[in-house]
Amino acid sequence: MCALKPEIRYIAIEGVIGAGKTSLARMLARDTGARLHLEVVDDNPFLPRFYADPKRHAFQTQIFFLLSRFRQQQELFQHDLFGTGVLSDYIFAKDRIFANVTLDDEELRLYERLASELEPRVPVPDVVVYLQAAVDVLMARIARRGREYERSISRAYIEELNDAYNHFFFHYRDSPLLVVNTSDLDFVRTPQHYELLRRQIGEPFEGVRYYTPAWGK
Repeated sequence: MCALKPEIRYIAIEGVIGAGKTSLARMLARDTGARLHLEVVDDNPFLPRFYADPKRHAFQTQIFFLLSRFRQQQELFQHDLFGTGVLSDYIFAKDRIFANVTLDDEELRLYERLASELEPRVPVPDVVVYLQAAVDVLMARIARRGREYERSISRAYIEELNDAYNHFFFHYRDSPLLVVNTSDLDFVRTPQHYELLRRQIGEPFEGVRYYTPAWGK
């Protein structure tokens, strides 16, 4: 086991649905001894309704997630981040990405008023890892994990969400950012892929770093 370095105590993994962020967070926490902090998704009662009828249930779904994510982030303040460290499978700011995709203008204005009050009160990661993947890859991964409420997710929604994520992280400056192209990366089933990625994440850096593995080239 290799513990997190002193200058990297809070790592957040991000990416579109199906990118592999939770799997990677679990693996890194296992190998570093860091405390695992996972987003609670399945307790949102509006989520299945949203996927069935996005326009009707977008606002309720988003507000529930905003408050839930805020509560979860507040838990980080109740633990010692300078002990074993923390690995999370999301950042609080992701909520804005989804809100900008799913809400209409009036809903978004109301959402922004609430989000702007909460956002300054959440911790900022020492490093953010953004897992990118092609839409075809994301759709295949979503289908493979077989969650009932995700079966109605449309390709158009994933395309729009993917574009929104790319736009958000192109402008992200709050933490050092590692952008990883995972379309040809199977860190779950291929130990070599995981080990090389783990080394990339564990090396301190500033600004933005890009990691695009080219296996066999």
